[in-house]
Amino acid sequence: MKRIRGFASDNNAGVHPEILKSIFEANNGHAIGYGDDKYTSQATATIKELFGGSVDVYFVFNGTGANVLGINNLGQSYHSVICAETAHIQVDECGAPEKFTGMKLLSVATPDGKLTPDLIKKHLHGVGFEHHSQPGVISITQPTELGTLYTVAEIKELSELAHRLGIYLHMDGARISNAVASLNIPIKAFTKDAGVDVLSFGGTKNGMMYGEAVVFMNPGLDRNFKYFRKQGMQLASKMRYIGAQFNAFFKDGLWLKNAAHANKMAQLLYQKVINIPGVTVIQPVQANGVFAMIPGNLISKLQEEYFFYVWDEQKDEVRWMCSFDTTEDDVNEFAALLQKMVQNQ
Repeated sequence: MKRIRGFASDNNAGVHPEILKSIFEANNGHAIGYGDDKYTSQATATIKELFGGSVDVYFVFNGTGANVLGINNLGQSYHSVICAETAHIQVDECGAPEKFTGMKLLSVATPDGKLTPDLIKKHLHGVGFEHHSQPGVISITQPTELGTLYTVAEIKELSELAHRLGIYLHMDGARISNAVASLNIPIKAFTKDAGVDVLSFGGTKNGMMYGEAVVFMNPGLDRNFKYFRKQGMQLASKMRYIGAQFNAFFKDGLWLKNAAHANKMAQLLYQKVINIPGVTVIQPVQANGVFAMIPGNLISKLQEEYFFYVWDEQKDEVRWMCSFDTTEDDVNEFAALLQKMVQNQ
């Protein structure tokens, strides 16, 4: 019988008790809608403080909304968005970026989910030629969809290239907390200070019920965003419940504690499976995910007990994600079952 607790996604975890408590407490009486409430104001102020004050913050419901609307504000329909072939905007957003922005996504094959200037050069042509979409945005994910991390230097290299070309750098930070916890540096160091123009700041994958923030790093980049947010159906009427969640998220460093724990569980899982015969971990474990190749005949059998996703069927590659509430027992029992299956095949 399949166990409810699995390694499919950090989306499958529940809501952290402190965050759930914050929703309950915010439910006391009336508050002005659409963000003109004390909870949203406090959350906005905290995020601004994280980035040094001079940023513009807008809350939305989900990661796709944050990505699509953030990118939409950076260009026109004749622009293109350069991203990794594994990027969430390319693979898992059902064409929403292209539908709502009108921009063409240009994907790049990467060995580890990370873009580099050399890899994206092939898309930096045809500038000024009206028959080609014009490069407008480079979009990266931190951590990447393969669980790898960009260094500050790597992000700066991409932002310098983008700005030299007169285009923008967008960062999908659905798991940005895991990146901060792993890199152990201020979030500002690898976003605003590294030249990122717009960040999708995720909360849902790290203990929140729902809610993300779009953070514009430079004055003026948020031009008309409030109208696009409304048109994009991402303006919450009862926004206090998003603001309240973010307040609990940041209180006493909960966001980093949650992320650090998820990262730690991924490292434990890596250590438990790395020496099992037939198991090959194929990406560095730098955040809260483990990508591995396992014997193909065991995948469906293992999935009968634990829910997880097959990343690449052709290579028998699977993805195991850890969450803020993953326990050592979860990891130990899963690894023990995998080892037993390998031994008995």
